[in-house]
Amino acid sequence: MSVVLVVNSGSSSFKYQLLDMAHERVLASGLVERIGDPSTGSGTGGTATHTITAAALSAPDAPAPTVTDATYTIEREIPDHTAGFAVMLDAFAAHGPSLDERAPVAVGHRVVHGGARFFAPTVVTPLVEINIDELSVLAPLHNPANLAGIVAAKKAFPDVPHVAVFDTAFHQSLAPEAYTYAIDREVAEAHRIRRYGFHGTSHKFVSEAAAAFVGRPLTELKQIVFHLGNGASVAAIEGGRSVDTSMGLTPLEGLVMGTRSGDLDPAVLLQLARRAEMSTADLDTLLNKRSGLLGIAGVSDMRDIQQRREAGDPAARLAFDVYIHRLRAYAGAYLAQLNGVDVISFTAGVGENAAAVRAEAMATLGFAGVEIDAERNATRGRGIRRISTDASRVEVLVVPTDEELEIARQTLSVTR
Repeated sequence: MSVVLVVNSGSSSFKYQLLDMAHERVLASGLVERIGDPSTGSGTGGTATHTITAAALSAPDAPAPTVTDATYTIEREIPDHTAGFAVMLDAFAAHGPSLDERAPVAVGHRVVHGGARFFAPTVVTPLVEINIDELSVLAPLHNPANLAGIVAAKKAFPDVPHVAVFDTAFHQSLAPEAYTYAIDREVAEAHRIRRYGFHGTSHKFVSEAAAAFVGRPLTELKQIVFHLGNGASVAAIEGGRSVDTSMGLTPLEGLVMGTRSGDLDPAVLLQLARRAEMSTADLDTLLNKRSGLLGIAGVSDMRDIQQRREAGDPAARLAFDVYIHRLRAYAGAYLAQLNGVDVISFTAGVGENAAAVRAEAMATLGFAGVEIDAERNATRGRGIRRISTDASRVEVLVVPTDEELEIARQTLSVTR
C-alpha cells in the first residue's frame, strides 16, 4: 500500500490527510487548532483541539470503508507544531488507522510561495528549508508556518522523504509578458516584484480532471478554470500549462474575494495614505480583511450575499454585481489570450455550489459558443458534472477540487 500523509500547516493550526494512493482514498483526516495559544494553558480557560475523522476499514487492502467514518475530538495543551504532531500520532494509535499497518511512504507539504526558484514538487533538504525561509519575505503569513510544519513533521516521520508542493509552481510556465509588471526594471528585480500566481495545485488538478472527463488529451485543450472560494483566482491553461492567472505577487490581485479587494488602482493606496493618513499596516488590513464582498455588503460569505440580494438588500445586490462583473472581465480577457476556449470549469466552495454565480458569469459568453443548461446548472450533485447544453461549443463543467490528492500525487511522483 502506498500511503502518503499530506500536511497543510498554518501559524496556529495544521490540517492533514492520510491517503491510500493505491485506491486514491482518504484513510483519515484531521485538524489541530489553537497551537501555541496562551489561553490554552492549564487552568487558563481553554485547551487546543484536535479533530480526527478515521475511515474504519476491515483490512489494509480493503477497497472501500466497511462502516461509517468515525470522528473524535481531543482537547489538550499544544504549545507548538511538534507537540501537535505528537497528538496526531497518539490519535492514530488510539483510534486508527494503525500506522504500523499503513505507514506513510512519504509526507507531502503545501507551501504557499516558491518564488521563481521552485517550479515542481521538491524533496525537502536543508537547503530547500533555507530557501522556503528566505522566500518568507514574499509570503510572511504563510511560508514561516509552512516551514514550521515541515520541521515538526520531519521529527515525527524522520525516516521517509518529505516533499514541498508549492502553490506558485504551476504558474512558473507564464511567459515574461504575462508575469512582468510595468514598473522600473531594476526596482522590480531587486525586490522580486512580478506575478507569481497561486492556487496552482487546484488549477492543475481541475484542468487534468476536466480533460479526463471530456475524453480529450490535456495537451490539445484550451481551458479557463475559476477557483472561487473565500480566496478566488482564475487561470488560462493551454495544453496543460498555465499561460495567465489573476493573482499576482500576492493572493490579493485579481478577482473580488470574500474579504480581499482584488484589482485596484494603485493610486487608491496613495490617496488613502495622504488623505486618510493610513499606515502600511492599515492599508494591508483594509485590502486583505475589510474589502471584497465584506467591504461592500458587510458579509463575506456568498450564501449570505445571495440571501440578502434575494431579499432586496441593495448593498448585497451591488456586491454580487461587482463580483460578476470581475468574473466576466477575466473570462473575456482569457478568451482573447487563448484565442478561444474548449473547456471552462468552476471549482471550490462558491464555484461548486453557487449556481447563480456560474449562470451570471457565463451569461454574456454566447458569442464564444457558451450555452448553459439552466436545469443542469441548478441541479446539485457530487463529482464532476456538465452544466452546458449538448449544443454548446464550449464544455462548461463543475469540477470538485482535491488539493490534498494532488499534493499526494505530486509527492509520489518524486519519491518513487
